[in-house]
Amino acid sequence: MKHATLRQLKVFESVARLLSFSRAAEELHLTQPAVSTQVKKLEDHAGMPLFEQFGKKIYLTAAGAELLDISRCIIAQFEAAESAMTQLKGVSGGKLNVAVISAGDYFFPRLLVEFVGRHKGVVLNFTVHNREGQLAHMGANLTDLCVMVRPPQEPELDTVAEAFAPHPYVIVAAPGHALVGKKKITMEQLMCEPFVVREKGSDTWQSMQEGFGKHLEKLNIAMEIKSTETIKQAVMAGMGIGFISAHTIGQELRNGSLQLLDVQAFPLMLNWYVVHRRGKRLPPVAQAFKDFLLSEGAALIAELTPSIVAKSSPRRKVK
Repeated sequence: MKHATLRQLKVFESVARLLSFSRAAEELHLTQPAVSTQVKKLEDHAGMPLFEQFGKKIYLTAAGAELLDISRCIIAQFEAAESAMTQLKGVSGGKLNVAVISAGDYFFPRLLVEFVGRHKGVVLNFTVHNREGQLAHMGANLTDLCVMVRPPQEPELDTVAEAFAPHPYVIVAAPGHALVGKKKITMEQLMCEPFVVREKGSDTWQSMQEGFGKHLEKLNIAMEIKSTETIKQAVMAGMGIGFISAHTIGQELRNGSLQLLDVQAFPLMLNWYVVHRRGKRLPPVAQAFKDFLLSEGAALIAELTPSIVAKSSPRRKVK
């Protein structure tokens, strides 16, 4: 193993954690053949297979399981060294590791540009995940800060979460839909309509549970889709109505390709939270970005949000 590289260990750790070469390639921004090549080289160094396949699923071999723990220790040591060097650099020149759920990627890059513009030399490691991916990254210590709608409840993560901006959810339809223009639409009326929604387990799905409550089980779910963009296209095509973050539809509302429905008890007003592990020693650049979100995030996001959103303060802070 003396010729194994850190890159090979990181690729192996990603595949082992996700149990998928394709998902690891997506996470690492590599091609699947490149991921397979790195794992094969590591297996050659180890002198034995690290994965085995049954049907379409892959599993760790005994050697793979043993090497996974060792790899994580090695990666953690390198990250500790990098963190120590970053601490010495301060904010400017530091590396900001931040992850956001997919609804946030419609405005979050602009916040990053604003922050980086004030702190020259900051290096960004910005990733977008669904909730499951965010929790996995946080659990594996692959990110300093996460931005999400629902702070983790898993006790093993032990997180600190602070609300910094409102996050509204709305019901939308194609311009020609029969409910467009109607006032105070009831839940009973919505039960008759097909819905195009995000997948179960996503932040948006959990927000739907809060917004619809006991009515959710009666909802006519026509399709579950992992992509917010695909949901918007499906709704515009008339395949159903959608429950969606208001932050994702500004352009569609302006050009008229989507219409807000006037549904009772909507918009559903939730919050954006900035989250990190309680025991995490935040580098100066991460602490500075967290302070930036808490002090200015709400106002900056409001500038990018449709006018239906009240420019109010977040509802609460969770610690």
